[in-house]
Amino acid sequence: MMITVAAVIAILAVLCAYGFFGERRRLSVVRHTVRSPRIPPGFDGLTIVQFSDTHLGPRYSLGRLNRLADAVNSLRPDLVVFTGDLHDARRKDNIAKYDPSPALARIESRLGKYAVYGNHDFGYGRKLRSSGAFLSRGGFAVLINSTRRIELPGGEFITITGLDDYVLGKPNASKTLSRLEHGRFNLLLVHEPDVADRLIRYPVDLQLSGHSHGGQVSLPLVGPIVRTELGSKYVSGLYRIGGRSRDRRPYLLYVNRGSGTTRIPVRVGSVPELTVITLRSE
Repeated sequence: MMITVAAVIAILAVLCAYGFFGERRRLSVVRHTVRSPRIPPGFDGLTIVQFSDTHLGPRYSLGRLNRLADAVNSLRPDLVVFTGDLHDARRKDNIAKYDPSPALARIESRLGKYAVYGNHDFGYGRKLRSSGAFLSRGGFAVLINSTRRIELPGGEFITITGLDDYVLGKPNASKTLSRLEHGRFNLLLVHEPDVADRLIRYPVDLQLSGHSHGGQVSLPLVGPIVRTELGSKYVSGLYRIGGRSRDRRPYLLYVNRGSGTTRIPVRVGSVPELTVITLRSE
């Protein structure tokens, strides 16, 4: 019995050490292809790079953000999106001490850079928006219940929409998404993934979210350990959400595992991620 207990303790110690010193410092590139007849021919092959949940602070430095920017640029993206939680707002001084604007400004994208608010983007105390100025200085357009066209010189376009954070913001899905055209390819950014079940009635082709950190610790046979509000059902990866009544248009949701950590500075079974999504016209 003593040997068994000792073995369990040793395994836990190894997992903790790996989660703190190893996995949370890695960065994987995950690639997916999204096909749709609503993607204009000129957008065939367009690449979207998504990053999320950096949670800047003592456990995720500006140096790591600069390395992430280098990794994004090495992928030569056409479009870059950030799906929320720039700083780790659990510490009061993180926002004042860590200015990510220069690193964000280094990120290059042919067709623009877009971002939405996450729950940590409301700062310590969770009352005032804290990330918008940093993102704007970094060249990101912050979408709060608004839609933009991503347009090519020939006039072809897709749309990108951002909803405000569902935990601390004031999202207005009905007003924002009801304006989307059914015949267009419509991309949606929203921090919390589980709201996809509420949004399926709108003509959204692809929702990109973060928030869940992939559970941050995900063990075999157990699954994700850390589950968050509105990030517990859809935790990581690509989902096809069914049940549409008006048409057969698929609603795709991709949940990025994020780059940083919060609560505990450990990742096990949930490697930090950059997502590359390639659009294909059918």
